[in-house]
Amino acid sequence: MAEAEEPEQGTEEIRIGVYTCHCGLNIAQTVDCKSVAEYAAGLPNVVVSRENMYSCADPGQIQIKDDIEEFGLNRVVVAACSVKMHGPTFMTVCEEAGLNPYLFQMVNIREHCSWVHMQDKAGATAKAKDQIKMAVASVALARPLQDRVVPVTSRALVIGSGVAGLQAALDISRSGYPVSLVEKLPHLGGRGNQLNRIFDRLERISCVLTPLIMMALNNPLITVYTNTDVEDISGYVGNFKARLKINAHPVGDECDACGKCAEVCPVEVLDPFQMRFTSCKAISLPHDEALPHRYTIDREACNGCGACVTACPRELIDLEAPDSTEEIDVGAIVLAIGSKVYVPGEGNKWGYDGAGDVFTALEVERMLAGNGPTGGRAVRRSDGREARSVAFIQCVGSRDEEHPWCSRTCCMTTLKEAVTLKVRFPQMRVSVYHDDIRLYKKEHEDFYRKARDLGVSFMRSKPSGVTAEGDSMVVRAHDELLGEETTQAVDMVVLATGMERPDDAQKFGDMLKVPASADGFFMEAHPKLRPLETAIDGVMLAGSCQFPKDIGDSLLQASGAAAKCLGLLTKPRITLDAIISRIDQSKCNGCLVCVKKCPFSAVVTDEVEVDGKMKKRARVIEASCKGCGVCVARCKQGAIEAQGFTDEQILAQIDAALEEDPGGKILALVCHW
Repeated sequence: MAEAEEPEQGTEEIRIGVYTCHCGLNIAQTVDCKSVAEYAAGLPNVVVSRENMYSCADPGQIQIKDDIEEFGLNRVVVAACSVKMHGPTFMTVCEEAGLNPYLFQMVNIREHCSWVHMQDKAGATAKAKDQIKMAVASVALARPLQDRVVPVTSRALVIGSGVAGLQAALDISRSGYPVSLVEKLPHLGGRGNQLNRIFDRLERISCVLTPLIMMALNNPLITVYTNTDVEDISGYVGNFKARLKINAHPVGDECDACGKCAEVCPVEVLDPFQMRFTSCKAISLPHDEALPHRYTIDREACNGCGACVTACPRELIDLEAPDSTEEIDVGAIVLAIGSKVYVPGEGNKWGYDGAGDVFTALEVERMLAGNGPTGGRAVRRSDGREARSVAFIQCVGSRDEEHPWCSRTCCMTTLKEAVTLKVRFPQMRVSVYHDDIRLYKKEHEDFYRKARDLGVSFMRSKPSGVTAEGDSMVVRAHDELLGEETTQAVDMVVLATGMERPDDAQKFGDMLKVPASADGFFMEAHPKLRPLETAIDGVMLAGSCQFPKDIGDSLLQASGAAAKCLGLLTKPRITLDAIISRIDQSKCNGCLVCVKKCPFSAVVTDEVEVDGKMKKRARVIEASCKGCGVCVARCKQGAIEAQGFTDEQILAQIDAALEEDPGGKILALVCHW
């Protein structure tokens, strides 16, 4: 953006235009906009003051442009709605009229005034006058600023290889940009590998997952890192640097999965893929359809005997293979690390202990799979016989005091498993205990009706506990329709467990400074305006690390996150706003409190010469700074200035708010954006 030279202090005549918006009736029904506009016309340096029905509409924007030219305005104040929503709109208007956009200031007299003072119209009008008076005092001291321009590294990093990570990587690569796809497990696909069938048409998960994995492995623009941890990420939008720890693959890439190594391995462990129903060797194929299709070694279980090394006919096993590290430069990042399935803890009221006849939905998912531990049969743990009656309990680990959110997928998972059981075993008695059935997509209601038609019983009841009595599991519940306590003896109980934040959420939250909501899931920048982005520019979200999602929604969001990445990667350089902090190193005393307190790691230290000695002084990485002002507030030396919110501007606002004025009886709050 071209910018005129800043005039010397005191040489410029300040000419301010003030525009008060009715916002339909959102503002005008509470605030006397005409009175406010007349009041603003009498403020210092104001040469034109108008009121508009909708300032953000074309007529309102054209009016501002025309006034800038006609009256020679060099400052603009718009009193309207949310700065976050329409601040960029009016900055663009000013820029198109030849005015530096940072000589504009917006006042929120809707959310901050009319909407919160609907019962006090006189007070709301007085407060709106105060807010405009403060903005006029501040904008008179504003200085033209220059947007930042930073180069962009044309490569993306996708963390996590579930359906969301795979889809995001593929979409980015299809536009011709390279992608680094990082997965901490030895194989791709995430938890999707453990599913049996997906919602709606009951397709096998492999029909969705395997093609995605194969396309990623065979794509020359996608570099796949399996068995790899992200140790650190530094930098800023367009210029991130990621350090990867590539854990050694003791089995070479040329492994043809002949299985001779597993035949001689003396160590057996419970198989995590089969939910610990069965055991496997310390060296094994993660599962039959694992990709990359090679054997892996459980390093914690391996006793180092070397039998597998001797047995391998192609000499591909090296138990001493070293770990390695690699640094990659990327311009954008997609976080797709998934979520964690809730597992009831010790002493839970559901009777779940991982050994009895109470199962989680994921355990039943493996049980019903053709390549599962029971070959698709619903089998009791206690005596090995097939179950003749099954009770599903909804909202375990969801919609309670500890987990107040709905996990969204649990109801459809239950319907899917209940329908599968009734189709395979028509005589089986299947019941579902629920508060209410929550189905989010139009096709799901048809699935619910199908389950009822097959004979699945839906019981609006709150289970109070499950106990083992004799050969049965007894479910006790309060029936909301009958208003009485009920008991039911069944062979198996299935808990529809919800989703929790992923295990690595804290790690990546600290590493990338991505905030989390109260439930622990990653938080988007704005739920409506920026639902795919985070507060950290260049970091996008995909899949259930943001909140619980099914496969369809995860794929949809992944494509959106990829599109956001491409919006960055397609440019050789990007422009960032100028609202940042600057440090005067001549005033800095090297206390470095600002370095420790910066939430975006945007303040670093320099070694500078002071009085013949090298000393540490703080410096702002401009491309990383978000202009939050934490460093300014913490600096006791007054060495840091927040551009666009200087001390002089803030003090001018305070003075304006505290002036003796008949219209200013209400003290307005200073709100920064």
